[in-house]
Amino acid sequence: MTAQRHLLRDISHELRSPLARLIVALELARQRSGKEAKGALERIEEEAERLNDLIGQLLTLTQLESGGERIERGPVPLKELIESIAADADFEAQTRGRNVRALVEDDFAVQGSEELLRRGIENVVRNAVRYTAEGTQVEIAVSRRRGDSGDSVVIRVRDHGPGVPEEVLARIFLPFYRVADARDRQSGGTGIGLAITERAVRLHNGTVAAANAPDGGLIVEITLPLSSPSDP
Repeated sequence: MTAQRHLLRDISHELRSPLARLIVALELARQRSGKEAKGALERIEEEAERLNDLIGQLLTLTQLESGGERIERGPVPLKELIESIAADADFEAQTRGRNVRALVEDDFAVQGSEELLRRGIENVVRNAVRYTAEGTQVEIAVSRRRGDSGDSVVIRVRDHGPGVPEEVLARIFLPFYRVADARDRQSGGTGIGLAITERAVRLHNGTVAAANAPDGGLIVEITLPLSSPSDP
């Protein structure tokens, strides 16, 4: 498994150089070609951007799995973070006839890396935007959960899409797992985003789980331990 991770990391790094040259060649072709080539060049640019995004996700995943992503822990105010993620996602969702709304009960704080938490939560929200039905909204709710071993904060992301078959709910956080290949290719899914979420949350001593809503749609819950007043 270690050798596979190293191979995946090395391949991802090596792909970056030819991709950069491809983008330069694309710009030169755009300058020298006529209008009849515009559609084809735009498609090449779109696929190059998808490939670049995929490489970035692969590098992030291998770093998280190998422990190479060091967490500089500090207090992370969740209200500001969640509202920022919701605003960005809502801006993108509106172009598809959808909305994103966040409801944060209080300004909770957790210990960890703001950048890693942003990546993990944002992947869930963007996935929800991808599958929620047109004319619906993705809801992000943040609340406190009290427990014997300490309080935690629950970030609940709910969409109004087709949901996921019950028998594969636990697998959607595995790298490259796709519920339906044709549907995910059409929507631009790579099968990596939720795997990054699971590893980022685990590095913060949290958990992530998915369930189908009784009236349709998927609910993803991220649970993180709350910072105590004595935490640095």
